[in-house]
Amino acid sequence: MQEIRVELTKNPKQKPAPGAPLPFGTIFSDHMFLMDYDKGKGWHDARIVPFGNLDMSPAAMCLHYGQSVFEGMKAYRAVDGRILLFRPDRNMARMNSSNDRLCIPQIDEKFAEKAIEKLVSVDKDWIPTSEGASLYIRPFIIGMDPHIGVHPANHLLFIVITCPVGNYYPEGLNPVKIYVEKNYVRAVRGGMGYTKTAGNYAASLKAQDEAEKQDYTQVLWLDGVERKYIEEVGTMNVFFKINGEVVTPELQGSILPGVTRMSVIEILKKWGVPVVERRLSIQELADAAKDGKLEEAFGSGTAAVISPIGHLKWGDDIMIINDGKIGELSQKLYDTLTGIQWGKIPDPFGWTVEVK
Repeated sequence: MQEIRVELTKNPKQKPAPGAPLPFGTIFSDHMFLMDYDKGKGWHDARIVPFGNLDMSPAAMCLHYGQSVFEGMKAYRAVDGRILLFRPDRNMARMNSSNDRLCIPQIDEKFAEKAIEKLVSVDKDWIPTSEGASLYIRPFIIGMDPHIGVHPANHLLFIVITCPVGNYYPEGLNPVKIYVEKNYVRAVRGGMGYTKTAGNYAASLKAQDEAEKQDYTQVLWLDGVERKYIEEVGTMNVFFKINGEVVTPELQGSILPGVTRMSVIEILKKWGVPVVERRLSIQELADAAKDGKLEEAFGSGTAAVISPIGHLKWGDDIMIINDGKIGELSQKLYDTLTGIQWGKIPDPFGWTVEVK
């Protein structure tokens, strides 16, 4: 395993004051991790350096052909002062799955975890202490070849940056309003929907803009072929409690296999709550809402953890879920996941990793 060179900044930035607003993804810490890939040489020159701009050709292939992947993780300051990561092994495994689809060389997952731990340790003073705040971690890989031509890059850059964040949604844990998209398609089976790649998010921008114009927080996507089966929200996987059973769309290659999604399913099974992964049509959901069987709905993801859904708009059909209030199960899942992440309650799954 290669060494990680560390160059500390000589010009540390002013850190946000305790309790100050932390808008998501706008304030960045002092350092970043970089590692190069060259064909024939492999991944090399792992280093932590001061946060700054990249030296990149305007012809860099990532700018033209979208060969890029990324992950989203967090570091948490536990109540006893420890610094914890949540299931970083699953993020690195998913990054390699994305790498495979995008023709990006595989990373050493264990080394990548150690690199992230070291970066977080270097910038540990950037981890917020206020309730609900954390240090967001963004690992990503981009093709850097200065070449106009469609083929996999021979030179790539693995980068990790971090930023202190508060709640992803302004609503916090209050239920969000979701707009069901009927006109646009984000992903199809056989495509890249199961990867975290820039193109998936570019494909969502138009629908997201339309939703925001109608005062909706996010878009719920339907399948790209029949346009009737629920898939995921732009930033979250989704769950619905219908007549006592929790249903979430099954993974068929067009839905991101979320780490928080996986964790929710494992927790529900441990609690003995009926949970099933299957195809769920928007019509079935609307019928359940009309029959009074749709008890709760929520999204899951690294950014928001658990985000209750109180309002769904599908065409002219408006579904108000649980009177627009957070449900008992959603609250319990949020309390359990954040309790584990912030070290407030025991971690019976062994999911957290302490950063020394």
